[in-house]
Amino acid sequence: MATWQEHLEISQRFRAQGFAEIESGDLLQGSEKLWGAAAHAVKAIAEQRGWRHDSHRQLFSVVNRLSSEMGTPEFARMFRVAGELHINFYEAAMGVDAIHDTSASVDDFLGRLRQLTAEGDSHWD
Repeated sequence: MATWQEHLEISQRFRAQGFAEIESGDLLQGSEKLWGAAAHAVKAIAEQRGWRHDSHRQLFSVVNRLSSEMGTPEFARMFRVAGELHINFYEAAMGVDAIHDTSASVDDFLGRLRQLTAEGDSHWD
């Protein structure tokens, strides 16, 4: 099982790859990489806190729990938006503009999770 730091590193790598793929025109691979970045960032938080994160359902549970704890319902919405990118990988239903809008939301989500992992570093590690 990966450590929270490894999940965070994977998330950061997938984020960079996702934006590069989108920039090069490969919207499907870019979509999936950004979903992967979001999922691994959630796994980093879950691993830090000792929460289960072995399935899609558990990832959504982690995000819902964080949203509740933080009093920020938009947090769960942002992860659902990342899930739309995962669906796009299979369906190719989103156009360039939708991908750009969605990727901006995912990037905001990733920034918030990175901040949470940094805040929890001394407490949870």
